[in-house]
Amino acid sequence: MSLDRPVHPDPYALLPSVPSFTVTSTDVADGQPLDQAQVHAGGNTSPQLRWSGAPEGTKSYVVSCFDPDAPIVSGFWHWVVCDIPADVTSLDTGAGAGDASLPAGAFHVRNDRGSLDFMGAAPPQGDQVHRYFFVVTAVGEEKLGVDASASPAVVGFNLAFKTLGRAIITGTYQF
Repeated sequence: MSLDRPVHPDPYALLPSVPSFTVTSTDVADGQPLDQAQVHAGGNTSPQLRWSGAPEGTKSYVVSCFDPDAPIVSGFWHWVVCDIPADVTSLDTGAGAGDASLPAGAFHVRNDRGSLDFMGAAPPQGDQVHRYFFVVTAVGEEKLGVDASASPAVVGFNLAFKTLGRAIITGTYQF
């Protein structure tokens, strides 16, 4: 079987336009290959993220990692954290290890592996370069209105109506 296919478009460019703000990382350089720590076989460690300049009225954040280049129609969700309080503007390296590693009130929803944590990059061997979109979404409500049983798709649907702004940093990986 061949995995040859077109490169998927940037999925966030297809969403309604919202103000952007800044996200930086000591672990992810925008547009550059991920460190082995952020790879499934190399550590499964979520990266440090710090954000600033969120729009006025931000009451919480959602942090996610999405790979649109997975060889399936839906892409692959590696990480989703909901209800991060508005006064929190960073996550330490390894915050994706489980809910105990998150700020009070925040929680994971299941990634596409089915676990409540961060799953590192794991593209098929020999496949095209995959992009990993680490996204901080500013939310206009303190609670998104989902719980840990929600799918990333349900989180995304709720964000469609509650997003005030978005900050993105993208890592890459090819196995």
